[in-house]
This record gives sequence, C-alpha cells and structure tokens, in this order.
Amino acid sequence: MARGPSLRARAARIRLLVLDVDGVLTDGLIRFEPGGGETKTFHVRDGHGLVVAQRAGIGVALVSGRTSRAVDLRAKELGIRDVHQGCREKAGTLARIRRKWKAGPEEVAVMGDDLVDLPLFREAGLALAVSDAPVEVRTRADWVSRSPGGRGAVREAVEMLLKARGSWEAIVRSEAEGKR
Repeated sequence: MARGPSLRARAARIRLLVLDVDGVLTDGLIRFEPGGGETKTFHVRDGHGLVVAQRAGIGVALVSGRTSRAVDLRAKELGIRDVHQGCREKAGTLARIRRKWKAGPEEVAVMGDDLVDLPLFREAGLALAVSDAPVEVRTRADWVSRSPGGRGAVREAVEMLLKARGSWEAIVRSEAEGKR
C-alpha cells in the first residue's frame, strides 16, 4: 500500500535501508531453548532481497532493541556489517548510522513493525511498515508491505525501492540468466 503521490520519487533517492529486526526481518517470535539459547526464524526471500539490494548499491543496516547471536550470524551470512543490537534509543542509533554512511535523511528508508520504531520514521526520508504492524504504525508509514514481518516483507520493500530506481527489470533479467 502506497501513501502520497511522491512515493516513487522519494524511493528512488534511497541509498540506505535501515531495518528493525524482530517483527521485520523475523516473524517476531522468539523461541527459548532449555540451555538458555534462543532461536529466530528468517525468511530466505528477505535474505535474498537484501543481497540484491546491496549488489544494486543500497546499503543495509540492522537496528534491534534486543541482542541475539542469531542476528549476528544472519547478518554475516548476508554480508551486512552494520549491525546495532541492544539499542535503547533507536533514533540516536539511526543518527550515528547516517553519519557513518554520510547519508541525509532523504536518502534513508527505515522499516519497522511497532511503536518503538516510530521515532525512526521521523528521521528517515521513507518510512516503511510490515503489514502486521499495529494500525498506529501502518498509518504513519509511507508504504506498507502486503506480507507480514519475517515472511517476505523486506523482499517486497527492496523490490519497491529498486523499481523506483528503474533497475528492477535489469536485476530480474540478470537473475533469470544466472548472472549475479
């Protein structure tokens, strides 16, 4: 679902995608193991979307209020080096990420799933939400996925950004030809 007539133009300017983790990159469920560990579920389509985004020149950063070894492992697997966990004040973390990437607010898209992510929305050029986010989050987002968090929502967001840039069809052709 798109909001506002300038969505495509704003999406075309994005060069950094900042994602919340639990509820966006995962389904939000945390399974605790008897030994004290935990497991999370990540969707392969979201992962592939992030790999494609990075190949297309969109940087990716992860921001989470929690700390999890599973997030570190998944980020490493996807080639994401900018990972911030245990963040109590996400807007401040986003400001540091933007400085690191030398990105203005208009060059940053943020994807969130809950009220704690709303401060990030104010600091980004494009606010993205997953379909199963609370109504208060969805109505403040510029774009809402069709898929819920952890079930392809990030992949949808990447496709939307790359279509806005006009590079999606070339990526599809490259993938179809087995060129990466």
